Amino acid sequence: MATTTANGTLAPSTIWKVIAASSAGTLIEWYDFYIFGSLATIISAQFFPKGHETAALLGTLATFATGFIVRPFGALVFGRVGDVVGRKYAFMVTLLIMGLATTAIGLLPNFEQIGFLAPVLLLVLRLLQGLALGGEYGGAATYVAEHSPDGKRGYYTSFIQTTATLGLFVSLGVILVTRLNMADASFKDWGWRIPFLLSVVLVIVSYMIRRKMSESPVFMKMKEEGKASKRPLHDSFMHPQNRRLVILALLGATAGQGVVWYTGQFYALYYLQTVLKVDFVLANQIIAVALLLGTPFFVVFGALSDKIGRKPIMMAGCLIAALSYYPIYQGMEFYSDWSAANPTAAGINPNVAMLTFLVWIQVMFVTMVYGPIAAFLVELFPVQIRYTSMSLPYHIGNGVFGGLVPFIGTALVASTGNHFAGLAYPISIAVMTFIIGTIYIKENRNVQWHGPTKT
Repeated sequence: MATTTANGTLAPSTIWKVIAASSAGTLIEWYDFYIFGSLATIISAQFFPKGHETAALLGTLATFATGFIVRPFGALVFGRVGDVVGRKYAFMVTLLIMGLATTAIGLLPNFEQIGFLAPVLLLVLRLLQGLALGGEYGGAATYVAEHSPDGKRGYYTSFIQTTATLGLFVSLGVILVTRLNMADASFKDWGWRIPFLLSVVLVIVSYMIRRKMSESPVFMKMKEEGKASKRPLHDSFMHPQNRRLVILALLGATAGQGVVWYTGQFYALYYLQTVLKVDFVLANQIIAVALLLGTPFFVVFGALSDKIGRKPIMMAGCLIAALSYYPIYQGMEFYSDWSAANPTAAGINPNVAMLTFLVWIQVMFVTMVYGPIAAFLVELFPVQIRYTSMSLPYHIGNGVFGGLVPFIGTALVASTGNHFAGLAYPISIAVMTFIIGTIYIKENRNVQWHGPTKT
């Protein structure tokens, strides 16, 4: 049994075990979720009719987006489970669902084999991925936060925040290693399945690690005192004060955070590949290096938020990103060697160092908005409804507002012919979040937790 302090948090000697176990499972779930996006251009050729490449890519991106859109429903289902049954049980179930769905994608017949049933089944499996992830993040973030001492929640939960970017980095790494060890034609034909099939091994390992974890001491104390909510969904969204907090968390924090995150990581990848015509392997290498260099700053900004607050860092990230996207993407076009006069020669001689630097800047915006947000969300809601209440705005902000960035951006570029048209959407959402968050969000970093309630 882990050693705990008087207020129910883990002793410093054991909290790192909680962080490691929580982060390992969450990283694997993000890995599973992101493989699909990282391979979107190849999946589009496998599961949609040939001859309409743009329509196929948009169809794949739409399927990719459904995984994000369904995440709020997963947040509701597993959020309730986490608040009633327990944090640990909820994210054990989500891990298994995610692993099975991801492995099944790797075994799915393509369009040539089963026709339109292929994209339908792909969509179903993507929906299962989204449901699972909708329940995973809130559980892991809440679990770590409820073990963390007052004054260090930003620092300790920031390690959970690194798992999303590390999951994307690992997915890119596995894809690149697989691709570089076989011919291009073989990878596009069947090799792309290997990263999906590897998921089953990772999930088994993570499941064995999580089985040994104890339930959150804050949650257990609340249950022992008989203060648990019997209707967390009702208490979260029908009670006026809690409902107002959920809306503010969405529009004043997670919506902007979501679009900044997916612009800097996913839209940048699609932009390099589909607009600037940078080679598939090179584009993935650029993103992977930028992510690797940027990841430590999740912890930097998480720790800084314990000192100066979550709100100023997140709002600054939204504003700076909104003001910087146009010049950054103009620079990406310039350094990619793209030319409107000769588009067939695009991406042949790109300046890799400068492209990596420009993507890294976008990742830095991501670390500013994302590093402190787990601590911000768990501090916003009481423990009785915390899992449910924080999960919904997080997954609407990231799953809907953020998840639609690649699809809306690619569609706007395709429909207008303007390379920069896709940036209008994330810029407008980031500005909205900056205004609402600055005016209405309250800073809660100094809140003290005593057992199951906040003072």
